[in-house]
Parts: sequence; C-alpha cells; structure tokens
Amino acid sequence: MLHFEDFPAGRRFEFKPVTVTAEDVVAFASEFDPQPMHLSQDGGKASILGGLAASGWHTSAMMMRMLCDSYIHETASEGSPGVDSMEWKKAVLAGDTLSGACTVIEARVSRSRPEIGIVRLRATVLNQRGETVAVCDYANMIRCQPKEVQA
Repeated sequence: MLHFEDFPAGRRFEFKPVTVTAEDVVAFASEFDPQPMHLSQDGGKASILGGLAASGWHTSAMMMRMLCDSYIHETASEGSPGVDSMEWKKAVLAGDTLSGACTVIEARVSRSRPEIGIVRLRATVLNQRGETVAVCDYANMIRCQPKEVQA
C-alpha cells in the first residue's frame, strides 16, 4: 500500500493503454451527453470533430479509470478535494487507443489534518499517435504512513 511519503515530486505513474470503441462512445453519450457528434458516425462527420467522438466527459471518465488502475487502487487514498483544471486538447475518436501518465507536481502534509497529505498531480492522456488529448491538474488526499510504521 502506497502512502503520502511514496509521492515525491516527479514520481510518475504510467497508464495502461485503453482502446475506445464506438459502442462505448455511443453508450456513454446516450446516457450522459447525447449530442450528435457522440451518438453516430454521421453526426461526428458533420461536426468539426471529423467522426464519432467521445464526449470530453467520457474522456475524463476513461482517464479516471486509468488513474485508478495506475496507482489509486494501491494507495491509501482518501479521495480528492477537487480538480484545478481539465482540458480536452484534441478529439478522441472511436478506435483511438489512449495511454499516458500522471506525474506528482508537489506534495505537502495537510495543515488541518496532519495524518493526510495533499498530493498535486498532472495527468496527461495521449492517443496512439502520441498527441495529447487531455490534461488534468488535480489533488489527491493520501493518508500518511502510520506513526508506528515510520519509527
């Protein structure tokens, strides 16, 4: 189990590649973002996106899954106090394969809860051509190593 002390600035966690299927794009959009460019190839081609495109919110959800699989599931995480920025840089089209990484920007112990550390990270999601499709700056609250283990 990773604790706050395991998150020095510069530490990097790689994402396992995820291929975006047309079925997944349409299913997500049908429930959460039913705009034409997310619901059909024709709707996507008629838009500036050029084809059936994942919603930015779908891209964010896929990034969240990649974060969980890369480090959060192995961490004494207490959740997040928020996202500082979320940028969708390029359309994610059906058939794209996403990968990338997140990097620790800074880490500090909480002033109000010294048993918790606040870790600021930047997640960068790339497509199969190495193009950046999304960037997210966010914080993660992570429990500090228990005192009896530190001694």
